[in-house]
Amino acid sequence: MPSQSGALLGPVVLTQPRIWSRATGRAVAVGTVIVALWAPTSVAQTGELEQGRRLYESLCGSCHGPLGNGGRGANLAQPQLRRATDDQALSNIIRRGIRGTEMPGSPLTPSQLASVAAYVKTLGRVAPEDIPGDRGRGEAVYAGLDCVRCHTMGSRGGIVGPPLDDIGARRSAAHLREALLAPEASVPRGFLQLRVVTRDGRVFNGIRVNEDGFSIQFRDLSGRVHSFWKDELELFEHQWRRSPMPSYDGRLNAAQTDDLVAYLVSLVGAP
Repeated sequence: MPSQSGALLGPVVLTQPRIWSRATGRAVAVGTVIVALWAPTSVAQTGELEQGRRLYESLCGSCHGPLGNGGRGANLAQPQLRRATDDQALSNIIRRGIRGTEMPGSPLTPSQLASVAAYVKTLGRVAPEDIPGDRGRGEAVYAGLDCVRCHTMGSRGGIVGPPLDDIGARRSAAHLREALLAPEASVPRGFLQLRVVTRDGRVFNGIRVNEDGFSIQFRDLSGRVHSFWKDELELFEHQWRRSPMPSYDGRLNAAQTDDLVAYLVSLVGAP
């Protein structure tokens, strides 16, 4: 009998077993015997998913959300992931990370990697977020705030802030709401605002592009890049956890905030 946790792999057919016949004095065939093989795959799959869940919660959930519906990291609660289009691509991203983003690689063993990938695939069955607000009205709010001055949309806009073409595929509604109302609570990893005063009295505020022991390069809030030797500067201030984006808490009412979040969530880029 198979165990309750077993899974049928398939029958093995043993044809024409023989017994000795006294009447004929020789062996005769008596029929066909079918033996079914069973394997305990359900237990193995359950254990793999449980390991994947634990690893995901400890290593991934703080960025991607406990249910995978996004945060600082991409929204994984989708039937089809934009970057991980198949199992191999998903495993490669988990192992190697994504260059130029906040997604790091991981030192997981092959077994751990497989279990995390298997668990991530189950997140596509998570129910989508219920997002209040009207996308059309939110688009009008976006235009009224002149967000295009800092954010690129399509081929238009500034480059101080991140591009927003696919922001709805990369961030959850909760994270976007927080970014609007308390932007300094969700400053991207590696982002650094600077305040620079030169020896001749010029003052700059900008975003660090590159820095070494002797020089600094940064982009001011109009998008122009500057480069200075550090001995040319009277003041050079790292403003960690600061954001050039203003808070819209109090500038937008609750309905306007809901509408703007609904619009941003709808921006998922090209299929």
